[in-house]
Amino acid sequence: MSGLLSVGTRALQANQVMLQTAGNNIANVNTPGYSRQSAVLQTTTGQFTGGGYIGKGVDIQTIQRNFSAFLTRQSALASATGAADSSRADKLKQLEGIFPGGTAGLGAAINDMLNAFSDVANAPTDLTARTVALTRVDEAAKRMRTASQNLDDLQSGVAQELSQKVSNINSLAKSIADINDKIARTQGSGQPPNDLLDQRDQLVRDLNQYVQTSSITASDGTVGIFLAGSQALVLGSTVSPVSIVKDDFGDPLKSKLAISRGGQAITLDENALGGGEVAGLLRFQNNDLVEGRNLLGRLTLAIGTSMNNQHQLGLDLDGNAGGNLFTPTVFGAGNILKPSAPATLNTGTASPALTISDVTQFVASDYEMNFTSATSGNITRRSDGVVTAFTSVPITIDGLNLSIPSGSANPGDRFLLKPFSTAASNINAEFSAPRALAVASPVAGSLGTGNTGSLQLSSLLARSNPVASTPVVLTFTGANSYTRSDEIPANATTFTYTSGQVIEGTTPATNPLSQWSLTLQGVPKAGDTFTVQQQPAAFRNLNAGNASAMTGLRDVAMFDGSALSDGYASLISQIGIRTQSANYSAQVSSSIAANLERDRTGVSGVNLDEEAAKLLQYQQAYQASAKMMQIAQGIFDTLIQTLR
Repeated sequence: MSGLLSVGTRALQANQVMLQTAGNNIANVNTPGYSRQSAVLQTTTGQFTGGGYIGKGVDIQTIQRNFSAFLTRQSALASATGAADSSRADKLKQLEGIFPGGTAGLGAAINDMLNAFSDVANAPTDLTARTVALTRVDEAAKRMRTASQNLDDLQSGVAQELSQKVSNINSLAKSIADINDKIARTQGSGQPPNDLLDQRDQLVRDLNQYVQTSSITASDGTVGIFLAGSQALVLGSTVSPVSIVKDDFGDPLKSKLAISRGGQAITLDENALGGGEVAGLLRFQNNDLVEGRNLLGRLTLAIGTSMNNQHQLGLDLDGNAGGNLFTPTVFGAGNILKPSAPATLNTGTASPALTISDVTQFVASDYEMNFTSATSGNITRRSDGVVTAFTSVPITIDGLNLSIPSGSANPGDRFLLKPFSTAASNINAEFSAPRALAVASPVAGSLGTGNTGSLQLSSLLARSNPVASTPVVLTFTGANSYTRSDEIPANATTFTYTSGQVIEGTTPATNPLSQWSLTLQGVPKAGDTFTVQQQPAAFRNLNAGNASAMTGLRDVAMFDGSALSDGYASLISQIGIRTQSANYSAQVSSSIAANLERDRTGVSGVNLDEEAAKLLQYQQAYQASAKMMQIAQGIFDTLIQTLR
């Protein structure tokens, strides 16, 4: 009787545990990270008799955690990739919003400014037209500054997010280390601490939302968490906290993730971080935001410099040479950075300087200059990695002159050149007095009164102010040739004339720099003349040649082959392409992450219908076990009564 009662008792206890396990699954159906549990049964070793082994019932072997290490790891990695792509795409949408199209955009302000000079060209003495032009100049400068300030605000917001997410990483790492310690303490029990393992896996998944990790399980049950492939964030119960630090050059616009170990901060390679929101934000800050700032800076610097240069070639209502329309750019210490990391500090005394050579050659990029000797080295354009070697300084690259006005470099010295990053932050209109607007050209031209051909003036532009070496008389010796009075001796050389071809105000024998640029059309006759001279004071205020030249700047190929008037469209196009690509990547990675998480929960998740069916199954088994004990009790009672 005792054997039957013992079997029933064991069965009753086993089925009770199975009911309890199913109930626990149902209770935790919405618990994040919970893995479905199952009671694993095993047969109790039978009792040997002459008639064979008699069964002694069932025991609970363990409570099994339904878990796939592979799917859990793949889901965490996909989630990290999706988080990185999504965070970068969200920030790129904000960056795109800083550069709107339509009448509210910077492009409209630039076009309105150039069109206003066209109105001044039609009425050069109209003070109202001049005032409108200066207002447009001020509005364009204001929108450039606003865009720069919005970039600064976005930069500040990203920095705050990075700081907050780094704090979350350190908090999660501390929690993982604490659970590692608890798991290690339970190793002697011989049974897995399922709930602790679930909690740790969920913490690791949460951690991968911020930064991609890899993990290695130790013999004591603890898990080591590593960043960037090999840098230990958690080892057992020890945590190496992470922080945000500046890059090697101390660039305030860029930052990196570093891990502290033994009191030393180890900078992690951004390209090795993989996924996670922190990695996505760092990529946005260090690449996308830098490019947006450089695109705006290039636009500002090119337009401001070209407008200033052209305005200086004009005369105002009082006959004075024009000054700057916009605040001129001065490349200061913030544009040329030296390494700040102790291991790479420069040993030379060189202090590079930047000046502008040709605004039409600008490329929206930072540059890294590395010296391999005192006078040679290479310059890397950071936007695309193109390397330009140099054997001496000064050197001109992408429309920028780079020189070493003081000091000397040593091999290994490095500099970061940032010509565009701050160009839009301080730009302003230089003056507001309409009389000071220099729209008159300092040079004038006149056809000879005795000309008999069809010669006509197409354009005459000044290239210096004042114009030297004038007057210059072009005397045509036929339909296709002419001589110049500025030759030494005068009219000594015969030049070929082609209608519509530019004639520069210089000859190789006299002056290497052109003073003016002339274009004539038509067919001259022998003896026809054209005279280039300084603008007569009596006609100065009726001339608007410089205003026409400033309006003509909109057609100059200035931004990667695009006209100045299309520069803003090119800017928003490049940012739009980045945003579109990032959105597509975010959609794809999010879809992959969702599919892998579905596969993981297919193994570890709780199915309420399945658990409800199990409850009925275990309930029936429990009732049968109770019936077995009831029968054993009845048999025992009958036996006692018989013995009496």
